[in-house]
Amino acid sequence: MARERDRPWIFRTYSGHSSAARSNELYRSNLAKGQTGLSVAFDLPTQTGYDADHPLARGEVGKVGVPIGHLDDMVRLFDGIPLDRMNTSMTINATAAWLLALYAAAAERQGVAPEKLEGTTQNDIIKEYLSRGTYVFPPDASMRLISDMVAYTVDSIPRWNPINVCSYHLQEAGATPVQEIAYSMANAVAVLDSVRARSDLPDQAIARVFGRISFFLNSGIRFVEEVCKCRAMAELWDWLGRDR
Repeated sequence: MARERDRPWIFRTYSGHSSAARSNELYRSNLAKGQTGLSVAFDLPTQTGYDADHPLARGEVGKVGVPIGHLDDMVRLFDGIPLDRMNTSMTINATAAWLLALYAAAAERQGVAPEKLEGTTQNDIIKEYLSRGTYVFPPDASMRLISDMVAYTVDSIPRWNPINVCSYHLQEAGATPVQEIAYSMANAVAVLDSVRARSDLPDQAIARVFGRISFFLNSGIRFVEEVCKCRAMAELWDWLGRDR
């Protein structure tokens, strides 16, 4: 009996620049060439909660990603791209809740219900304290934002990954593979504990939450060690979900 082929991987290009209109042109061009998903890069003002016309945003608008300040920007970014057939990753942390809200609103303007949306928000705000530094709020408030997003999406946007635990940036900041595993797993466990402590989610929702958490890994130059790291993380995550 012939084995059914696995669903192919989603291929994305991490991209976004200049303006929503210019980035839309790039996305549509990449999709026409065979790209199967989108990975949105936001500029630093958007990542840290500043409008493009704010004095502190001067010189950074559109430099390392696309500037998004309001709903019309988000609508323009995905103009002509059917969001019910797209899997979109958004690399956004401190302001992830606002950007996901704009994405869902843009989809509604296309006539697409939230439950049909597929994709990921990085939303790993605690990691920002350990590596990149694009946090906006204190740790407790940041964890509350993460937890709020997880609790909302589990039912309202059930095909969405509300957090992408990002060990990649820990390695970029100098962590060894062992440290990378330790810090990223501690981060993920803290998120799960925060979600489990909520009064607005039933206990049976935790299994669905666990299934929607994704990870973002990097492989350094020590290939064998990096393969072992990935396998160890997968086994440890399985154990944490099953027994802890």
